[in-house]
Amino acid sequence: MKPQDNLDSFLDDLELDKTLDRIRRTIVVLSGKGGVGKSTIAANLALSLALAGKRVGILDIDFHGPSIPKLFGLEGQRVETDEQQKLVPLEFVSNLKVMSLGLLLQGNDDAVIWRGPMKMGALKQLLKDVSWGDLDYLIIDSPPGTGDEPLSVVQLIKNITGAVVITTPQDLSLSDVRRSLRFCEKLNLPVLGVIENMSGFVCPHCGKTSMIFKSGGGEVMAKEMGVDFLGRVPIEPDIVLTSDAGKPFVYYFSKSQTGKDFEAMVNKLIEKIETSTSDVSPVASQPSGDGEGEGSGGLCIAVPVSEGKMASHFGHCEQFYLYQVDCSKKEILSSKALTPPPHEPGLLPKWLAEQKVQLILSGGMGERAQELLKEKGIAVLIGVTGDSPEDVVRDYLHDKLRSGDNLCSH
Repeated sequence: MKPQDNLDSFLDDLELDKTLDRIRRTIVVLSGKGGVGKSTIAANLALSLALAGKRVGILDIDFHGPSIPKLFGLEGQRVETDEQQKLVPLEFVSNLKVMSLGLLLQGNDDAVIWRGPMKMGALKQLLKDVSWGDLDYLIIDSPPGTGDEPLSVVQLIKNITGAVVITTPQDLSLSDVRRSLRFCEKLNLPVLGVIENMSGFVCPHCGKTSMIFKSGGGEVMAKEMGVDFLGRVPIEPDIVLTSDAGKPFVYYFSKSQTGKDFEAMVNKLIEKIETSTSDVSPVASQPSGDGEGEGSGGLCIAVPVSEGKMASHFGHCEQFYLYQVDCSKKEILSSKALTPPPHEPGLLPKWLAEQKVQLILSGGMGERAQELLKEKGIAVLIGVTGDSPEDVVRDYLHDKLRSGDNLCSH
């Protein structure tokens, strides 16, 4: 991989982290089998959270069969970009934002034919390049099974809150859902609970419930697997009608028994998550825009300097020049020179992290120093050539940076 590719990847990760820092909790909705009504449940859970006063986003990552636009009546609409070239999600209500690949395709019937790496890239873009803003919850509707999409989500989102697993009562569905629970176990993904969908049929005439597909299997399985059971959702004719009409059920039938069941399940989730000692507290504050800190497109770059020129070795420089830059505008916002502490093992990485450095441009650096900086979340580009540290930074911003071999011999 070329040095510039490393930098591009680092900047992508930085942008992703900044976006995710403003999302307090992320819930992935999974099912081991298709046809269990997972997207319908995900949409109504998201809306129930919004009706509870939470700031919610729902992201549809079922690239081959995106259902969320249809469920929210947004089919045919397309997202736009803001002044920072971020995708602006559509709103169903003021505190519920919706994003799906289906809102980016040219036509509703377009087919997506992608393999794993392309899915990973698209998913990363849907997370980092969407203007989600501050959210209390992001609900991610994943495709059936335990393939590329849910695996990529877990890899990309470091502090994911957990998964809600959807099943139906039949034994065939339950055996597939057990695989989803094992998937969560192997990836250390907390299971927030199981929901049993299609649990009985509610007659629209007499109101009685008939157990067409049996009932209770999801609860038994949850108990066997040691996870919480959140509740049941019956086969409700109004759910089918409202979903086909693009009108989420709980928005129009919140006072029905099934609407109250959704409310009860959401209350269980909120209680489980928000009373947990591991729950993330406040949403990260927005950048102040004063040129300090990360800001929009911001980055803090350090260059080791000796006798006014870029030093060939990171650990034996006289000073570090720190540059606050705006990568999107390709501008240097501010600069300052700092004298580092005495050269002792492990001291420089700690000191640079305290200065909020995010990237180091250096001629040479030892492998151990690179490892310690990585542990502190600081990216490194070595083999950089040039004299003036400011010119080196400007070349980096304009993709003109010259680089070669690591100048450090140990």
